[in-house]
Amino acid sequence: MQKKYLHSKLKINVKKNKIIFNKSIIKKEKIYIKKGTKKFTEVILAFFSAGLSTFAILYCVQPILPLFSEKFHLTPAQSSLSLSSATSTMAIGMLFTGPLSDIFGRKKIMTSSLFLAALCTIFCSVMQSWEAIIIMRSLTGLALSGVVAVAMTYLSEEIDPIFLAFAMGLYISGNTIGGCLGRFLTSILATHFCWEIALRVIGVSALISASLFLYFLPNSKNFNSSPLNIKKLLSDSLFQCKDPTLSKLFFMGFIIMGSFVTLFNYVGYRLMSSPFYINQTIIGFLSLFYLIGVYSSPQAGILTEKYNKGIVLISALLLMISGLFITQFNYLYFIFFGLMLFAAGFFAAHSVASSWIGHHTTDSKVQTSSLYLFFYYLGSSIFGTFGGFFWFSGGWTSISLFILSMLIFGIFLAIRLERIEKI
Repeated sequence: MQKKYLHSKLKINVKKNKIIFNKSIIKKEKIYIKKGTKKFTEVILAFFSAGLSTFAILYCVQPILPLFSEKFHLTPAQSSLSLSSATSTMAIGMLFTGPLSDIFGRKKIMTSSLFLAALCTIFCSVMQSWEAIIIMRSLTGLALSGVVAVAMTYLSEEIDPIFLAFAMGLYISGNTIGGCLGRFLTSILATHFCWEIALRVIGVSALISASLFLYFLPNSKNFNSSPLNIKKLLSDSLFQCKDPTLSKLFFMGFIIMGSFVTLFNYVGYRLMSSPFYINQTIIGFLSLFYLIGVYSSPQAGILTEKYNKGIVLISALLLMISGLFITQFNYLYFIFFGLMLFAAGFFAAHSVASSWIGHHTTDSKVQTSSLYLFFYYLGSSIFGTFGGFFWFSGGWTSISLFILSMLIFGIFLAIRLERIEKI
């Protein structure tokens, strides 16, 4: 009787081992989307639509910060909260929406987020108190977190790794155009009508873009749903923050985004005062300088395929510093040229850092992307508002010195990253 029991147990174990062995052999082969195919074009179109609506919604308030100051009797730092409140809640939201996409799927989370953010923007346009506007902007940022946190992960999962840097560059280019159009349209509409009409138009346009995203984006082929494990989530986050490469890339995102937002938050105040006295319409045209990112982002991705990523990143940071120095001259053409160089360097640096994250990470890609973007937009929130105190204390020179110190530290981090890459 005992022998029979042992034989039966052994048979079950052998059967179980056979099942495990079969599972290890039968592994689902990943099907990547390659450049030049119809699906690659559909992905680019979908993310272009997503970038248009996401960053138009996020940054549409930036050129009208002086209008908020005038209407609600606010300081520049207080007015900047209309942007910082959205970026801060978006940064926090990405820590949760990224893992949620592991359960419900990338496309579902991104699509829902786009529609919710568009509706929040429309509701924001009817708010008449500053507190209500800040609340709606905070909810808008929370909604947008589902797009920003998951987009990079979708691309890294579905696009052929050979073309990932190029696709990431195109995605960032779409973001650039979206942010540019959002700022530009808001400024023009606010000048000829009012800021409420401007936000309403942005919100309705975002609803159309969300519909296009839903239509064009192919369903994930390499996505596998996994349950939410809080303990594993926290341990993975701690592990990634301790990683010598990832931790520096996280802080790099914090620096470059914070510097970029600070510069463009307060340049409007500078140009609307003595000796320039530029009107609101011309301030809106400054956003056209962001279009340089349409070229610099994919170009930086191409350069990383030929040269060391650290070298390209350092070059982008030096370009930002060069643009910052040129803006010190009190001549409009010099300021405009400096802003253009600064924007080109920023988008190139972001393209390199974000693709570096994708290449370095093998597991928990969505969580790594979320952490990078958390620090990225946290820099925007903190620097964007904190810069107002520098503007109050010393004007443009004081803000420039603040940005310069952070970019120099960024170069130090890039040098360390390059050394780690060579090891």
